[in-house]
Amino acid sequence: MEDLKRKNLFITITFIFICLQAQSQSAVQAAFARSYVAEQAGSYPKAISELKSVYKSDNYFMNIRLGWLYYLDKQNAASIEYYTIAISLKPYAIEAKFGCVKPLSAIGSWDKVKEQYIQILRIDPQNTMANYWLGVIYYNRKDFLNANKLFEKVVNLYPLDYDSLIMLAWTKLNLGALSDARVLFNHAILIRPNDTSALAGLRQLK
Repeated sequence: MEDLKRKNLFITITFIFICLQAQSQSAVQAAFARSYVAEQAGSYPKAISELKSVYKSDNYFMNIRLGWLYYLDKQNAASIEYYTIAISLKPYAIEAKFGCVKPLSAIGSWDKVKEQYIQILRIDPQNTMANYWLGVIYYNRKDFLNANKLFEKVVNLYPLDYDSLIMLAWTKLNLGALSDARVLFNHAILIRPNDTSALAGLRQLK
């Protein structure tokens, strides 16, 4: 008899737990739905408020979405905070790292932007976006040797990608690899006839 009572109690508690869990999940889904509607209307504070009403610090999806919404609302410090939480929850996911780049770029924190790209490339060495933009950071800092490695990787993967091709051409020019630069500038003109950047590079080679 006691065993039967315990079994019935266990079933009752389990049923209540499942019901509460289902209600909680339903509330989260509804909050996300309202948040998307508010975002589409440009009401970012409302979109944030909807999520904060069901916020759980260990929920990756909530944190990455709050990072995005705070970025849209130009609250960059809060955006970075939530993206950082998302990164800690899923350290091998690269989407939160790319997301965090946005508010970091907005405040000009380029060393931290650079670190995010380096972390992405440790996970996904062939990621073209991270390779390209890290290359741009190195180029702007006149670190042409490191920029060259990154742009070459992207151009090898996507020979018709104009942006990487023209950056590699200018990098080669700055490294003094003039014949390589000439070939690359001419390739850029094939992709974009009369391209002003490529023509300017070729003029410097005369």
